[in-house]
Amino acid sequence: MKNIFQRFFDWYKRNYKLNLYITAGLFVWQLVHLYWMGTDIIGLRLFGHEFWNVGKIGNIIISLVDYTEIPALILGSLFYIHELQKKFSWKSIIFLILLNSQWIHLFWLTDEIVIAQFTGTAAILLPAWLSWSAILIDYLELPVIYDTIKKSIFSLRKSD
Repeated sequence: MKNIFQRFFDWYKRNYKLNLYITAGLFVWQLVHLYWMGTDIIGLRLFGHEFWNVGKIGNIIISLVDYTEIPALILGSLFYIHELQKKFSWKSIIFLILLNSQWIHLFWLTDEIVIAQFTGTAAILLPAWLSWSAILIDYLELPVIYDTIKKSIFSLRKSD
């Protein structure tokens, strides 16, 4: 088993830049989702108005974008595990925790549940703080998004 992991991370190391760019690219899509959540869902709850209503087709597209979060979490976790293999860093540990807290949001308090709670259409009403917690968890990936995009840009600059 160790041999499989070693071969995988050897491959990862050889293709570091490609893996970094793919991870950062997937996280850029998450920025679209977080922007939509802030302007549509949070705006509706706080101000009674959607600031970016994307319509029915837009909601389908946003949902598809949201599903890119799963490969982003996996690739982001692999990225920071690789960073830890190179050198121990509390930042990498914290980013792994922030990233993997997203699984709580993905499988327990999904966007659909939060929207239903905020619009009053949920079959069972949960406390409002629970919905706000799910939103907060979603935004915990912002430092990781910033870090991977920054590292991608620096990596591209090094190539020139």
